[in-house]
Amino acid sequence: MNFPEIYSATGMMELIQKIGFLPLLDSSIEGFAEDIVAEDCSYVRLSEGGWDWPLWKWKGEIVPEMPCMYGKFFNKKAGFISQEWWPDFCNYRRSKYPRPDDDSIEGAILSTLQSSGSLITRELRAACGFTGKGMRSKFDSYLTRLEMATYIVTEDFIYPRDKHNHEYGWGWSLLNTPEDLYGREACQCNRTPQESYQRIFEFSQNALLTRFLYASTYLKKILKTRDD
Repeated sequence: MNFPEIYSATGMMELIQKIGFLPLLDSSIEGFAEDIVAEDCSYVRLSEGGWDWPLWKWKGEIVPEMPCMYGKFFNKKAGFISQEWWPDFCNYRRSKYPRPDDDSIEGAILSTLQSSGSLITRELRAACGFTGKGMRSKFDSYLTRLEMATYIVTEDFIYPRDKHNHEYGWGWSLLNTPEDLYGREACQCNRTPQESYQRIFEFSQNALLTRFLYASTYLKKILKTRDD
């Protein structure tokens, strides 16, 4: 699939609407966003200190403005899925990764977010009791699995401000469930999971993408053996 160079957040929104699925960074899928932005929009370190990375800033515009889902959906890496294709993607992923039991750690994390409403990552981590040394990485692994399974998405990005009220830093993900963000019907699909899989596969015209439709590590290993 040939992709045009992207020069702005608006251009990226148009591309997401057109192709449906766009990984943000390299996730072993051809055509990820970092690879198709114009060269002068790439990450650079500034001589006076700090950095500039238009692509990273664009996602902060796209997520709250465009009807799409953003989260770690592609091989545990972040990316965008258009609202048009979300029901099929969600339908297939959840068939491979059913909702976690309420008494499991992942179930407790999901229940906490649902009862609290949207929370930034560190707030959710604290609310779930993941405090102390080494707890951040453990929590992030559970959170990534919930995102891969389509139960949690990023609603927006929150940036700290300096004494001059200027935003700075990489930004914190404001997490939510897709049902709370866009309504339960946004995750409903009248096709079987296999029909959704086939529909996405035929649309994408990119066999590499299908590897990452699987939530199960076991199934990903099977696909890798078959493909390689």
